[in-house]
Amino acid sequence: MSTPAVRITGLTKLYPVHLRRQKVVAVRDLNLDVPEGQVYGLLGPNGSGKSTTLKILLGLVTATHGKTEIFGEDSRDYHSHRDVGFLPENPYFYKFLTADETIRFYGKICGMSGKALTAKVSELLALVGLEDARHRRVGGFSKGMLQRIGLAQALVQDPRLLVLDEPTAGVDPLGSRQIRDLILEMKRRGKTVLLTSHLLEQVQEVCDRVGIMSRGVMLREGTLGELI
Repeated sequence: MSTPAVRITGLTKLYPVHLRRQKVVAVRDLNLDVPEGQVYGLLGPNGSGKSTTLKILLGLVTATHGKTEIFGEDSRDYHSHRDVGFLPENPYFYKFLTADETIRFYGKICGMSGKALTAKVSELLALVGLEDARHRRVGGFSKGMLQRIGLAQALVQDPRLLVLDEPTAGVDPLGSRQIRDLILEMKRRGKTVLLTSHLLEQVQEVCDRVGIMSRGVMLREGTLGELI
């Protein structure tokens, strides 16, 4: 049996409440496997534990209990993140940089340079449909354009796993369609995608499997056909 792209075992996260002798449960005893090459959607209302789960997987938040793995490696080890691209819900970019300069900046962080970097910038801007905006400053981008430049930066190092936190939040219908098409293209290229959303209709066209969370607990998990 092949190693899943993501494996979460017995994950629990408790946050202490200041000035009170109690704790808030963000995630409770979560178990989850995401096979390589699939698109998996974590669905649930705000505060259901979706984003906390992603942050623990990415090493941004420490778990109270449990284990998270990326391609068989403990996700607390930074080496496990070399094959991961991440798009947060509200990505921040330097507003004075152009689209070209933004991708070039992240490429340099990943150790790229010269002709290889220039080719990668052009490739990614074409992929996300921002070729015509390559010399525009990011500060003037719409929400949908920001999400697409965010996807481009997440793909700079050609990761095997893409983690997308609410990729269509606040995006108009056309922008949502463009982002969904990009996710399907990533699947076609063999990449694994783990995304969160609170709207089933926005992900039902792209997800192979879905997990529905509420108050930190996984309520149902399966294919869309099974859940419907």
